[in-house]
Amino acid sequence: MTDEAPLARRQRELASLYATVKSLTALGGLDEVLQSIVHHAHDLIGTDFTYLSLVGADGRLSARASDGTISAEFLAAAIPATVGLGGKVLASRSPHWVRDYASSTLIQHDPDFDRLVGTEDLVALLGVPLVIRGEAVGALFAAYRSERSFHAEEIALLNAFADHAAVALDNARLYEASRTALQELQSAYRKIERAQAIHEALTGVVLAGGSPDDVAQLLADQLGGSVTLLDRAGEIELADAVENARRSGRCAVAAGLSVAAIQAGDSYLGALVWRRDGVPDDTDLRTLERATHILGLLILKERAVAEAGERVSGELLTELLVGSPGISPAQRTRARARGIDADRLDLVVVADSPAVAPTDLARHLHDIARDHCGLAGEHLGRATMLLPGDEETVSEVHSRLRRTLGAPVLVVAERATGHDWSRAFSLAARCSAVLRALGHTDTGTTTRQYALYAMVFDAERAGELDRFLAGSLGALLEYDRQRGTELVETLGAYYDNRANVAATARALHVHVNTLLKRLDRAGSVLGFDWRQGNDLELQLGLRLHRLRATVT
Repeated sequence: MTDEAPLARRQRELASLYATVKSLTALGGLDEVLQSIVHHAHDLIGTDFTYLSLVGADGRLSARASDGTISAEFLAAAIPATVGLGGKVLASRSPHWVRDYASSTLIQHDPDFDRLVGTEDLVALLGVPLVIRGEAVGALFAAYRSERSFHAEEIALLNAFADHAAVALDNARLYEASRTALQELQSAYRKIERAQAIHEALTGVVLAGGSPDDVAQLLADQLGGSVTLLDRAGEIELADAVENARRSGRCAVAAGLSVAAIQAGDSYLGALVWRRDGVPDDTDLRTLERATHILGLLILKERAVAEAGERVSGELLTELLVGSPGISPAQRTRARARGIDADRLDLVVVADSPAVAPTDLARHLHDIARDHCGLAGEHLGRATMLLPGDEETVSEVHSRLRRTLGAPVLVVAERATGHDWSRAFSLAARCSAVLRALGHTDTGTTTRQYALYAMVFDAERAGELDRFLAGSLGALLEYDRQRGTELVETLGAYYDNRANVAATARALHVHVNTLLKRLDRAGSVLGFDWRQGNDLELQLGLRLHRLRATVT
């Protein structure tokens, strides 16, 4: 229940934002559109006052529209577009905010404007850019008369609104400019009308509960050709085009396709790829770019829903691990509500990657867990999953993660019996530490082969493994390295054949006398009669050395 309130609020914000899109993108006079932008932004964000400033022909930034309690003197002020918070926003084309404008040392102050700030009692200020065709033409500001921070959700929401506001401002400017010539007006109006119809249709798809794939299909129907939605990984062959689109904020056109990056602020969410014969119309390219704004909001909404589900899954996973052995009726009911049979969660999987943080790795496990009717999350700093399965499932999980991450990943699993998930997790985690100490970073396995060593070596002291191997086998390894001999392999085969000299000689394809000479030489190098003493340490060292040499 704790996750539902923020999620419901987010859905209401998105619904409110989508509901304003139609009015914001309607053609009209520039001043009318600017006032409409500020009015809707003020209602949506809920600050003490909101205003919009544009850069004039003289290079100064001045207010053009406002909402909330604000003095006429403040609105009449004009400052150079290179100073103040507005200067940072325009220069970087990205959001910036200050807790206390007057005391901030991160901005270049203008004395005249600072005086107005004091008079107006402006304290906390957030500014987001209005960017049209790659140019920052102004900024949308939200202000408070008390000191406070601006949260990421507020920044993303105002920034997303500013994207739509820029579209509305762009449309208004195009409309005013088109009136200068009847022929241009007719041509521009037809193009804008088509873009407007597509934009309204896209908004309708979203308000009707459509998915990003539905938006892509509608674009294909309206623009012709095919439209593909790429996730954040994208396609390797399109990497350069996507990067160009990300840097420029515009469609990248090449070889019969157009690529537009989907971004929310500085976050890259994916890309739209439009394939069509012939040279694309500029207006259609702008439509494709504008569609990425809607897609960005829709992806953020879906991600919020998914993250809420992941939190619930992670919480239940933690409860089962901490409370095991056993499962309560309430836990079994909660699992069943998610389509999961808790009694079949007999495999505990621990994943680790040197290239990916446990939190991010756990997000990838959530996708796998959903497909296997399991649970995933982060437990004691490790990406963990509970699911039904066997050894083949472990290999499948490793292969899928390796393919998704494009980087080495270690997956270790242990079967849980009697709902004792905690014991299985502990063993899998210890075995994972031993495997890493042995140099294994990219494999999928169960604990069966490594359980003994997980008990022998403390996972928190895995660094001592090198010292142990050096102490037990170091002299033999160095002797073999310098002389090209095979004393370590000989001792390993000797123990594999239960100290049977004849069987060992056959296994090594050498004469018995040759084998005896090698064994005597090993004793000389080690400095003690290993066959007469306690050789457990030597056997363990040989076994661990062989495991380390295994190709994963």
